[in-house]
Amino acid sequence: MRAARETLTTLFEGGPRFVDRVAVLDAESMDDLLYQAEWTALTMPEDEQLELLNAHPRIGAAPASVSAMSYREQGYDTDPGTAALQARLDALNDEYEAAHGFRFVVFVNGRSRAEIADVMETRMGTDRTAEKTRALRDVIAIARSRATKLAQQR
Repeated sequence: MRAARETLTTLFEGGPRFVDRVAVLDAESMDDLLYQAEWTALTMPEDEQLELLNAHPRIGAAPASVSAMSYREQGYDTDPGTAALQARLDALNDEYEAAHGFRFVVFVNGRSRAEIADVMETRMGTDRTAEKTRALRDVIAIARSRATKLAQQR
């Protein structure tokens, strides 16, 4: 099985060089494809890893700037948040990106943006390499969740 580029872009929020790598993988199933995609993400050159991470929207990004799936995952449809929370998220995103050199990516998994802000705060002092690995694994966790949702819609 080979996944269509459109599907891969939906699963991974873009990351063109990563999508190019995954599009040529031959897998027995979506689970196998995502397993191979995780190995690819963890072993590809760092500039491509950062491109993949930075393809994801910031937590709390302007609602009009995120994909439909990110919109729902970040809870914009159920909890618009407050100006104070938005200011906190903007400051945390800036601090995180300055500290690590890439965008904060986390598998939201139903948590509110306020809860994710708390998680982001705990990740500030972590080792950059360990944090990058965690973020890349979360990219795959997000993709697995999205693949399940897409399969349920069919």
